[in-house]
Amino acid sequence: MIKAIIIDDERLARNELKKLLMDFPEIEVVAEAANAVEGIEKIENINPDLVFLDIQMPGKTGFDLLSELDRTPNVIFTTAYDEYALKAFDVNALDYLLKPVEPKRLADAIQKLHLQEERDQNPVNPANVNRSILNEDDQVFVKDGERCWFVKLSDIRLFESVGNYAKVYFGPNKPLILKSLNALEERLDEKIFFRANRKHIVNLRLIDKIEPYFNGGLLLELKGGEKIEVSRRQTVKFKEMMSL
Repeated sequence: MIKAIIIDDERLARNELKKLLMDFPEIEVVAEAANAVEGIEKIENINPDLVFLDIQMPGKTGFDLLSELDRTPNVIFTTAYDEYALKAFDVNALDYLLKPVEPKRLADAIQKLHLQEERDQNPVNPANVNRSILNEDDQVFVKDGERCWFVKLSDIRLFESVGNYAKVYFGPNKPLILKSLNALEERLDEKIFFRANRKHIVNLRLIDKIEPYFNGGLLLELKGGEKIEVSRRQTVKFKEMMSL
């Protein structure tokens, strides 16, 4: 059973979507929300597999909602504003449905969801995972100004401290998020993400080269070409972890 939440400020739109979803018995609508604040609370409490999300709502937008979540469920946008279409695809949402939602388009979106689930089949039972630590297969939503991305943690090679912000390196992108490195470190799996020094957390799986460096430290070269120094204290820990 796929647990879904509908977040939309129009009650009629929520009811209409629920009626359409009756043709898909594998999807169970477990909650509704009329705004982003309520939506965030329900997503965090219920941990749904799927969110049908309106973009333009009073107060915070659907994009604002996503940027405040620690981990992002599958998202299908439902909106009357077609100028947002490109932006929705820019964040790699599952699909984008224009209101009033057509049954055929909804069926296509649900089909995409099933394909995505097949790709993400993971032997780890989510119930056994400590939910405070993010798994490398979790996707996070990153918003920097008008640009938005869904990113798998395993694709992030580096977090760099910039004042109260952290710069997130994935592919050619380096957006800033309002999170400290210490806060990030608490949520990341230390077997994969390593605090190299005061300013950097690196993805151990995306290291290309390791070289000795000044004062008994190490220099790591990442797949993106970045060179990161491992402090002397952290080098001891790094060598123990990597059994060098």
